[in-house]
Amino acid sequence: MIALYFKIASFNINSVRARKEMLIQWLGENKPDVVCLQETKVINADFPAACLLEAGYNSLFKGRKSYNGVAILSPHQINPLNSDLGSIAEPDEARLIAAEIKGIPIVNTYIPQGQSPESDKFSYKISWIKALKEYFDSNFKPDEPLLWLGDFNVAPEPEDVHAPKRLLGRVGFHPTEHEALDYVKSWGFKDIFRLHHQSEGGHFTFWDYRVPKALDRNLGWRIDHIWATAPLAKRSTKAWIDIEPRRKVKPSDHTFILAEFNIDS
Repeated sequence: MIALYFKIASFNINSVRARKEMLIQWLGENKPDVVCLQETKVINADFPAACLLEAGYNSLFKGRKSYNGVAILSPHQINPLNSDLGSIAEPDEARLIAAEIKGIPIVNTYIPQGQSPESDKFSYKISWIKALKEYFDSNFKPDEPLLWLGDFNVAPEPEDVHAPKRLLGRVGFHPTEHEALDYVKSWGFKDIFRLHHQSEGGHFTFWDYRVPKALDRNLGWRIDHIWATAPLAKRSTKAWIDIEPRRKVKPSDHTFILAEFNIDS
């Protein structure tokens, strides 16, 4: 057996057209096996698949004009899988896409933000999260390899926000969201980042544009995630966050979260 390192990443790009060149440069420098994008904000006809192919990356994408949109990129063959969340999802909302790459099923989600705990959008967010458990149960098995990546729009633990006492109860760090996410996690997922950084605070993937000097002050949230079932989790070798893209001119408000797995050839 030859040990192969399978590098994966997730990134809320907040407009693939606005950050296409940055993405292509990052792909060339980091050479991941898989990148899951969220908030691409383009219809399918406008997704820059040709440019990405020139850079060595195949694309599978689902778009919607001006908002939402998800994509999976890989230098390897991408085999589409069922990406239908069912009746809970709004028609053509472009928030879930799934594929198999090198024999590993990968699900990429952009979970609804939820607006505020008192809103209908928050109720929809909770229903959407809970519907994922049925989706996973219908399409996969917890005792087989599976990766779930994306912008979950939920910080699961106190260490995942910069001010947990003050922020508890706000959208993104609300007990109802935690309960819903735990409900799905109980299906058989491990938080890969937390396997390698168990109780460490200060590791974030999102810094709000509206907060002055949020990145410099590290006033962030870890709401972008890489989760895996046990067969893959035990093969994870490391996980990290690449902050540098957030430091660039006109960046996304998110940055890349990455993980590596040791898989046998």
